[in-house]
Amino acid sequence: MIRAASAYRIALLPGDGIGGEVLDAAVRVLESLPLGWDWQTGEIGWGAYTRHGTPLPEETLQLVQACDAALFGAVTTPPDVPGYRSPVVRLRQELDLYANIRPCRSIPHPASRPGVNLIIVRENTEDAYTGAEELSADGETALGQIRITRRASQRVMRAACRLAEQRGLRRVTVVHKANVLRQTSGLFRRTALETAAEFPDLQVDEMLVDTCAMELIRAPEQFGVIVTTNLFGDILSDEASALVGGLGLACSANLGERHAVFEPVHGSAPGLAGRGVANPLAMIGSAALMLDFLGEGEWAARLQAAVEAVIRAGQVTSDLGGKLTTQQTAEAVIQVIFSEQ
Repeated sequence: MIRAASAYRIALLPGDGIGGEVLDAAVRVLESLPLGWDWQTGEIGWGAYTRHGTPLPEETLQLVQACDAALFGAVTTPPDVPGYRSPVVRLRQELDLYANIRPCRSIPHPASRPGVNLIIVRENTEDAYTGAEELSADGETALGQIRITRRASQRVMRAACRLAEQRGLRRVTVVHKANVLRQTSGLFRRTALETAAEFPDLQVDEMLVDTCAMELIRAPEQFGVIVTTNLFGDILSDEASALVGGLGLACSANLGERHAVFEPVHGSAPGLAGRGVANPLAMIGSAALMLDFLGEGEWAARLQAAVEAVIRAGQVTSDLGGKLTTQQTAEAVIQVIFSEQ
């Protein structure tokens, strides 16, 4: 993205639970950089639902559309509230954020497997997440639709291959379940492999999702970019995060043709809310992905290096074995950034 003004206009979507706390920490880090920021705050999640009757107010959608990018904290999505639907899923669909990017790289921590450097690219707008479900009148049968289109499969495959080229990751693995889901996964598989012909310098192969789940544990270092459908990508990326320290370090980008939203993979963790102990590094890592999207690649790299440095030094929250608070961890990241100038 090319910078269009003296300050980047960023939508801040704190959400629920620890969302606001980790987002505040990331904003604190970003404000320490010599860049201009115009912060705009929008409501999303369970709190928005209780106040406005919707977890994703129209004003929030319009705000994200008007900004250069958005940083999103976390939301609570209760499973048993009639008519309540995940606002994050709707946000992705309304803004056509078709590619969910989840990097997974070894970090200097005892819980991290060495040699892991992979990215999961997940189709983000369809599959089993369209909300096309129904329950029979007697409550005994539930039906859901899996929607896969050639267009969505093609563009997410292109995004995965371009990302592989940019990051120097030569292998792209198409993950599916076409042996059983012959029409839906079958269409994704065929389209992805056909699209791969546009990238002759890449090594493109395929793997069944259950095999991939096993191989991520057995030999994760074999993978470069994994590209898959929405549901499989959701599951595999959470599994992959366990290889490098857990969800507290898992960042992500939701990218479309016109809009972008950056978020940590972890949830709202209401049990931690208000205690000042939530790990902000996934949110800060997501901010680094946003910097890269905005064209600030040098600051993105320095921020990511600072995150790894504080982990190596043990200047982290208790979930990673440290003793720092959320905001103290953010301050540690800032100190590392500017100590290396």
